[in-house]
Order: sequence, then C-alpha cells, then structure tokens
Amino acid sequence: GYDPMAYRLFCLQSHYRRNLVFSWENLDNAVVAYDKLIAKIATLKNEGEVDEAAFSSLKARFVKALEGDLNTSVAVTAVYDVLKAKCNDATKLAALADFDKVLSLNLIEAAVALQKKQAEEEAANADPEIDALVAARTEAKKAKNWAEADRIRDELKAQGIEIIDTPQGAKWRRI
Repeated sequence: GYDPMAYRLFCLQSHYRRNLVFSWENLDNAVVAYDKLIAKIATLKNEGEVDEAAFSSLKARFVKALEGDLNTSVAVTAVYDVLKAKCNDATKLAALADFDKVLSLNLIEAAVALQKKQAEEEAANADPEIDALVAARTEAKKAKNWAEADRIRDELKAQGIEIIDTPQGAKWRRI
C-alpha cells in the first residue's frame, strides 16, 4: 500500500555504496517526507519569468551532488534547497522539473494532482450557511465567548461537519 514514489525517495536518500537500512518506520518517514514535499510544491504558482541566473545556480548545486560519486542523498537535499531559495516560483518549478528528469519522483505531476484534488474539495465544501457559522464561531472565539463557540462547533458536528483550526483560520470538512 505504499506509493512507489515515496519508496523511490526512500532509496534516493541513501548513497548507493552504503547498505540501505530498511524498516517500516523508515519507509513511513519517507512517505511523510514525500507527501510534505509534494504539498510544498503544490503551493508554488507558475507565474512570472524564469530567472536564468538563479536557475543556473540551483542546477549547479544539483549537478555537483550527482558528480560527487552519484550522491543522490545530496541531490535530494538540493530539491529542498530549491524550495527555500530566494527566487520566484516559476524558477523553482523549472528547477524542480529539471531535477525530476533525473530523480523521477513525479514531483510536478503529483503537485498538480494535489492542487486539483484540493480545488475539487473546496468546491465540494462550498456552502455559504456553513461558512457563516464557521465565521460566527471565529468571531465568538475572538470575543472570548467560549460557550457560543462551543455551541456552534457542536451544532456543526451534529450536521457532520468537522472544524479544523489552522494558523490561516478555521477550515471545515464533511465527516
């Protein structure tokens, strides 16, 4: 039941000259890391022009890792470095797509699929009445009216709605 790309990431995180230390826990960690990586890539917007200087710099780090005795673990680190780089999203996406030609982790395709899934979930969860109740609960919490906030949460729960509090605000989903 494991995603083959998560297994591939697991294998790439170890140098080919060393024994791969397999355990289900390590594989589970690779699944979590892959999912987080895809989620971060999915937040990137393909807007603007690719900054060729930044792209070349990022690619040079990646190529240097591979030229260093095919050190894929450092190459995977270069993927994470792209996400932290001080450049626009179009440059990051171009670099990730280029790196993925070697790593074959389906980074861009998986991120696009995640974006589509999230958009479909948002569309399915569009309900003005529930949005109004969630907003009322948020206002009650701001006013420190905990009894009202709990009442609204319980009312939504009775309708099969779960509220998820995030740093960006309250979100909801059907359970």
